[in-house]
Amino acid sequence: MTKTKGPKVALIVGAGDHLGSAIAKRFAKEGFAIVATRRRGDLTGLIDEIEALGSRAYGLHSDARNEAQVAELVEKVESDIGPIEVAVFNVGGNVRFGILETTARVYQKSWEMCAFAGFLIGREVARRMVPRKSGTILFTGASASLRGVSGFAAFAGGKHALRALAQSMARELGPQGIHIGHVVVDGLIENRSTEELFPDLVASKSEDGIIQPDHLAEIYWHLYQQPRTAWTFEIDARPYSEPW
Repeated sequence: MTKTKGPKVALIVGAGDHLGSAIAKRFAKEGFAIVATRRRGDLTGLIDEIEALGSRAYGLHSDARNEAQVAELVEKVESDIGPIEVAVFNVGGNVRFGILETTARVYQKSWEMCAFAGFLIGREVARRMVPRKSGTILFTGASASLRGVSGFAAFAGGKHALRALAQSMARELGPQGIHIGHVVVDGLIENRSTEELFPDLVASKSEDGIIQPDHLAEIYWHLYQQPRTAWTFEIDARPYSEPW
């Protein structure tokens, strides 16, 4: 039987070394039990950091594109740890290929990571939140959520689809007490992947022209804290110097 009592849990899907970790630590500072998940990679360091903040932390490997694994993950959290108060879907999927070099597998994989995985996580978490008539689900978007750019057709397709999913969920689940939010990250985030994908662009930016993960994590906390009388569905964030 699923627990209805326990610590407030923040499920961070896509708890990478930068933004995902920053979001996890931001909620940990507020006393949330953190469940940090990613498909692969070491979670030990993040778990140690969260526990040093005085919060409980659990690191689980799970493929958000796999329906059975997602269902198992949500069941485990709800049954063994506590009710999911907030879920953050922060899976990436950014790839850079010209349209003629974009294979069917590349396009499909990007869609699976950006959109299909978001659907699976959103649906399974919502199944637990709706009976409780409360909860928050936040999705990480990108510039590609709003506009396609040369070389990023696959990523834009996936992020457009994720935004449509989030909009649909917000309209359906909002009246049932579930806050759905979509964060458009319209700028470069300080991390290794950004440096590899956009080396020239990163080199041209000033230190404060790139989004710092800790600063961006504050937006996710702000969205969670909003009262029901004034919910925000979508918020965009960019450095002061970013053209748009």
